Amino acid sequence: MKSIIHQISERFKAEEKQEAIARQAELQDPATTNNRREFLKRTALGGIALGGLMSCAPIEDVMAQTTSKVNRLSNPSDLKITDMRVAVLQVTGRQPVIRIDTNQGIYGLGDVRDGGDERYALMLKSRLLGENPCNVEKLWKKIRQFGYHGRQGGGVCAVEMALWDLAGKAYGVPAWQLLGGRYRDKIRLYADTPGANSPEEFAKTMELRVKDQGFTWLKMDLGIHVVANQPGTIVNSKFWSGADGKMQGQYDTRDYMSYGSTLHPFTQVQITEKGLDALAQYVEQVRNAVGYEIPLSSDHFGHFDVNNSIRFAKRMEPYRLAWVEDMVPWMDTEKWKVLTHAIETPTITGEDIFGLRGGFKPLIDAQAVDLIHPDLGTSGGLLETKRIGDYAEEQGIAMAMHQAGSPVTFMANVHCAAATQNFLSLEHHSVDDPWWEKLVKPTGKQPLITKGFANVPLDAPGLGIELNDEVMKQHLHPKAKGYFEPTPEWNEPRSHDRLWS
Repeated sequence: MKSIIHQISERFKAEEKQEAIARQAELQDPATTNNRREFLKRTALGGIALGGLMSCAPIEDVMAQTTSKVNRLSNPSDLKITDMRVAVLQVTGRQPVIRIDTNQGIYGLGDVRDGGDERYALMLKSRLLGENPCNVEKLWKKIRQFGYHGRQGGGVCAVEMALWDLAGKAYGVPAWQLLGGRYRDKIRLYADTPGANSPEEFAKTMELRVKDQGFTWLKMDLGIHVVANQPGTIVNSKFWSGADGKMQGQYDTRDYMSYGSTLHPFTQVQITEKGLDALAQYVEQVRNAVGYEIPLSSDHFGHFDVNNSIRFAKRMEPYRLAWVEDMVPWMDTEKWKVLTHAIETPTITGEDIFGLRGGFKPLIDAQAVDLIHPDLGTSGGLLETKRIGDYAEEQGIAMAMHQAGSPVTFMANVHCAAATQNFLSLEHHSVDDPWWEKLVKPTGKQPLITKGFANVPLDAPGLGIELNDEVMKQHLHPKAKGYFEPTPEWNEPRSHDRLWS
């Protein structure tokens, strides 16, 4: 046994020497980011010294160390959450970014869903202080009761992202590794492309996406706004504020006569044959521009009933759309079944659904949709979204992923997509914002995105990013004050959270 230990020791001494040389070279490279440099310094200090182990350590400890490639950047078992702070960006309207700090100097990042409220996350701070962030599932079960569908899921999901970021940094491995490993090194992106004033202008944008930016999957806004200004295309639109396709009033839930605040079956807004013909002409020109090799998805169409949804989808069938999205409310499983069985184009929903149980499971069990479309900032974070994807896979349903947040959420999605087999494509909502990628700095060697594909971090711990404070401060929301200011008012718990007696 001593001979075996000696051989192992000599082999690892040689490996450590080579690793030290490579580490020193990267430390001296001017292109190495500060976070990556700190990561390398900690790595140099973090391992167990094998030479010293041979004479005094139990054989179990020696074998555990020699068979492990985990870099001890911290002492994970003693890691404790000490603080939570927030900075609110002006990304996709409003984007709160949270930072969870620890007693060992490492921190984790998460996003409260785009358009969400940072207080959804801050109210969880008192439930997390003093806890070990590496106990991700335990903490998730502790706080999941405060999550719900839509933006209300944003707080618990932001925390869950930050916990995986912390756990990965503590153990020195990427988040995808903690989810069970990866299926792919690159993540296919679909580019969200807003509508234009004419089909010709829109087709040019689509060509730019493919030829210059390298996207292999496209998505278009194909809703009421495309034809609303043409007389005779829409029935009953003037009764509702926001039914003209413009954004005013659509998201103010205090206005119960708002088109955007009224469930689909209750508007009785319809599209005429003239409207359908105009939409078909619009899609045909786009198809002629990008061809049929590129999957072309359709965004949310409008608040119409099932009958008009079927009419619309049938009219679009010659153009082989990749999917029609959120045609009826996600929670109406029976209407989704009717719609899915009536048309050839794949149906998809899910960006507003929280969790598998009580969320995606009824739709999947009933085979009510062809595809699922979780937004990781609502669906439950990395692990719950992977579970949703795995459950759908067992039922023969693939998963695309909705994403309209900062690069923090984006990278959380990248790790989840890498670890989920039935993944199709991930949304990139900020293609036209040149500063968006600069909000963060990759801590590995690869950029976030290369020609329409996100790069899965292979050599960086956690989510694989650090904040670019200078650029972040340039894009803070004007109505949200401060940049990761102290939040002591959220330290004390004030309620009894148990759901049972």
